Amino acid sequence: MDGTTYGIGEGPATRVSLSLPEGTAEAIRERVGKREFSSFIAAAVERELRGQVLDEYLADYESRKGPVSEQARRRAREVFDEVFAEETEWPAAG
Repeated sequence: MDGTTYGIGEGPATRVSLSLPEGTAEAIRERVGKREFSSFIAAAVERELRGQVLDEYLADYESRKGPVSEQARRRAREVFDEVFAEETEWPAAG
């Protein structure tokens, strides 16, 4: 290892072992085909991570400023999605 650190969605592909229920795996194959299986999983994981990062931000904000309304949460998600749809890379999470 050369010590390079990559952000979410960056870096060369690496092999990992993944276990899924057969029905889930088959549904993915039917939807995207065998060749796009890994890309589908990577995109799903990145969406989940993006959601977790936003949840962490909102929790931190609430601990400092108080409760956030459901309307404000929805708007934050919309803005977050818009910003990252335009970005070519993710900011460091954590």
